[in-house]
Amino acid sequence: MSAAETRITVITKPGCHLCLLARQVIERVAAEFGVGWEERSIVDIDSPDPLWWEQLPVTLVDGRQHDYWRVSESRLRAVLKSEPAKAADW
Repeated sequence: MSAAETRITVITKPGCHLCLLARQVIERVAAEFGVGWEERSIVDIDSPDPLWWEQLPVTLVDGRQHDYWRVSESRLRAVLKSEPAKAADW
């Protein structure tokens, strides 16, 4: 997948057990829809949203916050069925 096709970003931190579970859901659903995804560590993001530190993992779809703490497969599937939105800069 090229970077232009990446629709899902998951913000994680090292040692986060919920992040592992989120990654598994995202891998499965992204493969089902044929969309790209990326994982970014919150420690590597310049000026992350302060709330993210308490909400990890945070899932973004098309640059907008979609879920936090846990990833709902049904909600993720529903949003991926829609047209991609313009990604927000963060």
